[in-house]
Amino acid sequence: MRIAIVGGGAAGFFAAINVKENYPEAYVVIFEKSSSVLSKLKISGGGRCNITNAAKSINELSKAYPRGEKALKKMFQRFSNVDAMEWFQKRGLPLTIQQDNCVFPVSQNSQSVIHCFLNLCEKLNIAIKLNSGVRSLQMQNDKFILGFQDGNRDSEEFDFVIVTTGGSPKPEGLDWLKKLGHEISTPVPSLFSLSIKDQKLNKLMGIVVEDVVLKIQSEKFSSNGALLITHWGISGPATLKLSSFAARFMNEKNYAFKLLVNWVGGRNDELIVQELWNISQNHQAKIMTNYRPFNLPTALWQSILDKCNISHSKLWGDCGKNDFNKIANSLSCDIYSVAGKTAFKEEYVTCGGVSLSSIDSKTLQSSFCKNLFFAGEVLDIDGITGGFNFQAAWTTAYIASFLGK
Repeated sequence: MRIAIVGGGAAGFFAAINVKENYPEAYVVIFEKSSSVLSKLKISGGGRCNITNAAKSINELSKAYPRGEKALKKMFQRFSNVDAMEWFQKRGLPLTIQQDNCVFPVSQNSQSVIHCFLNLCEKLNIAIKLNSGVRSLQMQNDKFILGFQDGNRDSEEFDFVIVTTGGSPKPEGLDWLKKLGHEISTPVPSLFSLSIKDQKLNKLMGIVVEDVVLKIQSEKFSSNGALLITHWGISGPATLKLSSFAARFMNEKNYAFKLLVNWVGGRNDELIVQELWNISQNHQAKIMTNYRPFNLPTALWQSILDKCNISHSKLWGDCGKNDFNKIANSLSCDIYSVAGKTAFKEEYVTCGGVSLSSIDSKTLQSSFCKNLFFAGEVLDIDGITGGFNFQAAWTTAYIASFLGK
């Protein structure tokens, strides 16, 4: 039995190893179009590789996927984040769980994951062929004929194929799968920072605000979490989460829209005014800039005072209702104009790919070609930052590796 894995990324290696463990007598080969494998895994998590997330339940885990939540919820019952952690540790890769539930190798080095995969491939006798981009896939007498981008290279015949080519920045990259009848959800970027050209905001670069709520004006999209102010705009978990859930909307708007920022964890004006009033009563003699409500970073608090035309040296006891209302409005609904997106580090995630309507979600087999399977980001499945995209890769690759069984 000959089995081809098309794509030498995280999902491809995980699929190949599990296929070989399930079918030890089979010939398994990974075809990678570039000159190196696992390049995206190598740079992920700042070179540490956020391997999964230690979410406490399948329900919690599945909610991290703007696209694919329903299908993954069922798949996780077969291979969850707990199963993934056990899989790696059983194969000699010790893991550690951070306070934020992100899971990393104990070594804090993605190279440990790469070594784990390469050692297993060598041990299991899995072939790895570099510079082997697949151009076409055809059926002939119940066999798959793989044609390669190198026109001088002979085509090869296989009994089973698992496609793990990852996200495609351009729709044309998925044309070879579209020709087989698969519906393709147009790929657009996901997980990115937002560009905001606002000098007063940009001057606050480097500041992290721990509990922020972001909303797109007049739309249902919102997110919460820590926010990092940068010299070009905003980043951090809250921003990345919003970019993931609103990926298609932002793309349609050409990344130009109004963003509402609540700097104080979603508190409304009434609660904010009450807190400000309490401070004014209990700390009347204190200068406003020296006593920060809600433990706001000093520079941000001073910026809010400037926006409200309130002197930094004004005493809390001298503030009135009008001052409190202006501050409350700036803290609960600070409005900015987004003017583009910026790549998050060197990582690239796409929303889109082979539509889940074109596959059997129980086996990940194609609805159009028997013995053709899909795993990883080539599917229209993607998650927020925090190890969720790798978990989707492990789960889909694991299920595909049973080849329909």
